[in-house]
Amino acid sequence: MRITGDHAQLAVEGRLDVRTAADARAVLHEAVDGGGGDLVLDLARLDSWDATGLGVIMGTHRRAGRLGRRLVLRAVPGQLQRLLVATRLHRILAIEGAVRDPGGATLPAATLPAATLPAAGSPAHHPAPATAGATAGA
Repeated sequence: MRITGDHAQLAVEGRLDVRTAADARAVLHEAVDGGGGDLVLDLARLDSWDATGLGVIMGTHRRAGRLGRRLVLRAVPGQLQRLLVATRLHRILAIEGAVRDPGGATLPAATLPAATLPAAGSPAHHPAPATAGATAGA
């Protein structure tokens, strides 16, 4: 496995699996921590990944979100697109372009996953308590 690029765009080559996960995690986290805005991860030359590799991608996604960044997957190979659809992670991760479901239909790629959830502390996250005297069904 080889990762090249900078704090804004990286390209992954080879396999992202249990044997390469620790090194990949270190490089990806350093890129997230050292930049701002979207971090684009080009997967065009990624041969395969396993559950551990998928965990590295998800961990990087969460870390980026905590730092106000967004991980964007680019050029996701077909086999990996199918895995993302099967695990429904295509709904969480930002993916450039369309993702195909197992039946061949085009599904919209996630674009702004954080925007779909209310922020902690926002009014949508903490509904106002019922007022005294309010009754069920009123």
